Amino acid sequence: MVKVAPSVLSANFAELKKDLDSIQKYGADWIHYDVMDGHFGPNISFGYSILKDVSKVTNLFLDVHLMISDPKKYVDEFIKAGADLITFHIEAMESEEKTRELIEYIHQHNKHVGISIKPATPVSAIEKYLNDLDLVLVMSVEPGFGGQSFQDMAIAKIKELKDKRQDAHYLIEVDGGINAQTGKLCKDAGADVLVAGSYVFNADNRQAAIDSLK
Repeated sequence: MVKVAPSVLSANFAELKKDLDSIQKYGADWIHYDVMDGHFGPNISFGYSILKDVSKVTNLFLDVHLMISDPKKYVDEFIKAGADLITFHIEAMESEEKTRELIEYIHQHNKHVGISIKPATPVSAIEKYLNDLDLVLVMSVEPGFGGQSFQDMAIAKIKELKDKRQDAHYLIEVDGGINAQTGKLCKDAGADVLVAGSYVFNADNRQAAIDSLK
């Protein structure tokens, strides 16, 4: 059974604790926390101070997705704020050396680490790091805004990552345009974690929405 990670980007921040309690009650496994800087992608979301507040009101696993241009500059703050997993984008990294240093740095602080790839980025761009990762995040939409339509090219990447996994232990996560139909396509291809924002938080029946992704 896959893990369901509702994205708080779609939550009601005036009622955040209520929303977090709701999704936990209805079977969510993780909280997906999207961080955007207005530079790497065309939107600004929230930073580490709000993550610290979130960590105080839930015991769900905090899955932090850094869609920012300089993840190393801010990673310490997200570690201190309570992240359980920190995922950064390969497209934001300037070299293999810097990428390996960041993976090692996050692991040294006893946090899980993931790398994300945008829709146009092939799996080959991260293949050399796969054995060192806890998670690979396949973006099925462009980073920036919730509510975008799922891009089918993600399915082939999921299958490729599953085929390459062999002795590695990384989870395969998919983010963007996830609903019952696209979620099934991802599960059938080999996904382990499904990120869903508006599909869960805007649902009339959140229990049914989460159940439909399991």
